[in-house]
Amino acid sequence: MNSLFKENFILFIFLLILNTISLFNMYNAPLISANFINHFSKQLIWFIIGYILLFITYKINLKNLLKHAFTLYSISIILLVVVLLVGRDINGAKCWLNIFGLSIQPSEIVKITLILCLIKIYQNSKLTTYKKQFIFIIKCLIITIIPSILVYLEPDTGSIINYLLILIIILILANLKKIYYIITTILIFISIITFLIMITFYEDIVISIFGDSIIYRLERIFNFQSGYQIENALITIGASSFYGVGLNDILLYIPEAPTDFIFAFSCGNYGIISGILIIISYLVINIFILIKSRNLNILAKMFIYAYLSILIFTQIYNIGMNLGLLPIMGIPLPFLSYGGSSTIINYIYLGLTLNLLHKKKF
Repeated sequence: MNSLFKENFILFIFLLILNTISLFNMYNAPLISANFINHFSKQLIWFIIGYILLFITYKINLKNLLKHAFTLYSISIILLVVVLLVGRDINGAKCWLNIFGLSIQPSEIVKITLILCLIKIYQNSKLTTYKKQFIFIIKCLIITIIPSILVYLEPDTGSIINYLLILIIILILANLKKIYYIITTILIFISIITFLIMITFYEDIVISIFGDSIIYRLERIFNFQSGYQIENALITIGASSFYGVGLNDILLYIPEAPTDFIFAFSCGNYGIISGILIIISYLVINIFILIKSRNLNILAKMFIYAYLSILIFTQIYNIGMNLGLLPIMGIPLPFLSYGGSSTIINYIYLGLTLNLLHKKKF
């Protein structure tokens, strides 16, 4: 355990900074709503569990983990089906399972199992011909589309984007023939143009395929700068002093302050200095992982770069959303926003990443 912290001292320093800022914000969360009265104690428990799981995943045998990739993926898909049938409905989304009093979000678990499954497919494939590479792409698409459809039904758009990011990173690192990347780019462009034409001139057909919720989601995307929550978040950031209002006080009411709008909430509570510390902490963690992973083998790079792509995307998107630059989506800030499933999964990710950085391969 000493070697774990000694070798990754810089990473853990900035991780603890994020944890500390998170807990200080959870302390002020009850001032937003009585529903958040236990957020401080619960978040502290999640962090403790997270560090325990980080240490466990740092020590596990990665070969055995990859060996059971398809089984783990299948279990996570079953959980996605179960959550649609008996999951808790919160703010119109069925994303959580209540297991022994704990809320579990299966879509978070899929992020890990999907990466492992795609890496296993790559490991089992000999990409020596055009045909074998085509079959590999089709397999990866099917494995990614299945959870994406299930998560769309919840709905959880943020997770779908993460799954697509994972797929893109795996396909890029697979070093396929250039023609496949050209064809994929053209197909994506055609799909976007086709969808825009359909939603503009054939709205009824789009609704019949994707359901009524597609219109609501699109309206949120195109009108993202209007709304009570984003307006208050922008006012909070704009009115923040360098040190904020401190403990036992809040600058302005933000409904989802402890989760999606933790960045704005933090700036209001503890000033612009807390926002700067958050951004610096993420930059250091990202760069640390990137530098340490340069000499790893292809399977290890696939896992770490897929994780890093999710990590960087969530950081940029959430902060951009808080600043009114991007549409509002349920994407929490890792190691900072309140939440059991996302917090624990991020620590497991980090533990597996440090495991790979230490062992250099699966």
